[in-house]
Amino acid sequence: MTDSYEGVIWLDHDDRTALFIDGPNFHGSSRDMGFDVDYQALLGFFRERTKILRAFYYTALDVSGEHTPLKPLVDWLSYNGYIVVTKPTKEFKNGGQRRVKGNMDVELTIDMLNLAPHLEHVVLFSGDGDFRRLVEAVQQRGVKVTVLAASDVTADELRRQADQFVELQSFRPFIQRRPESSPQSEDEEEGEMGNRL
Repeated sequence: MTDSYEGVIWLDHDDRTALFIDGPNFHGSSRDMGFDVDYQALLGFFRERTKILRAFYYTALDVSGEHTPLKPLVDWLSYNGYIVVTKPTKEFKNGGQRRVKGNMDVELTIDMLNLAPHLEHVVLFSGDGDFRRLVEAVQQRGVKVTVLAASDVTADELRRQADQFVELQSFRPFIQRRPESSPQSEDEEEGEMGNRL
């Protein structure tokens, strides 16, 4: 049985499904739209409507200082149903300016390809065009792929490759964090933006 939620997304109750969240990309898009994501509501939405095998969250962490702004969010996610995949950021100087970089594309790609034989549906939370070939490879293994991202920052080639594209703005009512519902850290924004390169 396939359901449509006010034209937002189709999900099959019997599909073995996995979520792959590109943390900096997804957070940056929601922040640009002026809202914070309620990750508990996000996971709950999919758990109620399909068979969730895994929910991955990818982000790089700046471990150079004593206080890492993303740490509270990462801890919360790992205790509340997400598999959090992290690695340390790398610092470099460009024209005397300090830059911090942390790209998780390889980690996300490996996990998705490894899990693909056990899935019918993948939901990718990213508009990064670098994932187009990954989406194609997973589709060739018989897996449906939904891309959920902001249309204005989603690469056209990724949008065309996906079986379904879901506009983040239309999905916002299901995952927007309400002030009273948040166990997640207010430092999340600062940390994510620091890793968004």
